[in-house]
Amino acid sequence: MEIKLDIQPIKSWLPKIDNPLLIAGPCSLETEEQTLSTARLLVNDHRVQIFRGGVWKPRTRPGCFEGIGKIGLEWLKEVKKETGLMVGTEVANAKHTELALKAGLDVLWIGARSTASPFTVQEIANVVKGTNVTVMVKNPVNPDIQLWIGALERINRAGIKNLIAIHRGFTPFCETKYRNYPNWKTYIELRRLIPNLPVICDPSHISGKREYLYEISQKAFDMGMDGLMIESHCNPDVALSDKAQQLIPSDLTKLLDRLVIREKKTNNKQFENQLEMLRNRIDAIDNELLETLSARFAITKQIGEYKKIHNVVALQMDRWKELMESRTNLADKMKLDKTLVKSLFQLIHEDSVRMQTEILDKE
Repeated sequence: MEIKLDIQPIKSWLPKIDNPLLIAGPCSLETEEQTLSTARLLVNDHRVQIFRGGVWKPRTRPGCFEGIGKIGLEWLKEVKKETGLMVGTEVANAKHTELALKAGLDVLWIGARSTASPFTVQEIANVVKGTNVTVMVKNPVNPDIQLWIGALERINRAGIKNLIAIHRGFTPFCETKYRNYPNWKTYIELRRLIPNLPVICDPSHISGKREYLYEISQKAFDMGMDGLMIESHCNPDVALSDKAQQLIPSDLTKLLDRLVIREKKTNNKQFENQLEMLRNRIDAIDNELLETLSARFAITKQIGEYKKIHNVVALQMDRWKELMESRTNLADKMKLDKTLVKSLFQLIHEDSVRMQTEILDKE
């Protein structure tokens, strides 16, 4: 079921935009010179519309650089005055929000840790109520889409219509090459539930390393996202936070030049006709898959009845191991993604065991 939020499209509050939304700037503001030097370089690329800079930096453990504090707001004001760029920073509590609004910042964003706390989000919502500031909400650290949506709803109910979601990835549950797991399916579900919500990607926090920024950025555009937030520093090697994921402005320009921006729609009738034909074939195959799955579960029920007659448990681990090994090996031979097939058959087998246990439990 779709969720209705009263949201303005990006074009309404950023009328001069003619490309996807691009937000760039240092992870942390460190000195006034570093702030202005980076901004002066970034403004040379017309695709950058908003300058970002962390003033308060929530860190996992104490002792790390936790931001320059409210003096950084003065530096952001100077960036806006000198370059004409809109400016924004992360706010983690009501006090941060009050100070940022007083400084005249255009954009505020709520970080992943803060999004995970409804109390914190509500306190921020109470402060921004009655303003026309743009608020962006990052996903929570865990892929809890209801928590993400709840944060967006709280801000929207405070009267904020310039609202954007930021996909920055999730804490990985296993070793991956990325700092944070993209988990694109959560983004897809957010799009499905709130179709009019602008969503941008934060490839810096997903990748954690410069070498992966391009592939994540291109994937974001391939998935139909509305823009990017990328960290850029005039000298990343000496950055006080997240140095490995920041680009110098000239390298950011090179990355942007490589990206292919996809059209969301086309008026090409030949394309539409061919696409419709291919989608019809997909629909037919999906019907066959569901019919096959229905037949499989009918046999599963027969197995459950047979086990009940012979007083045998539903879960047979030897069979489970053999099934998973044979299916993933077959997937490999058929050039299918083994991880996808493994996940699919885990779900099928878990439901098969559920069905059989229900049969065993019947009087």
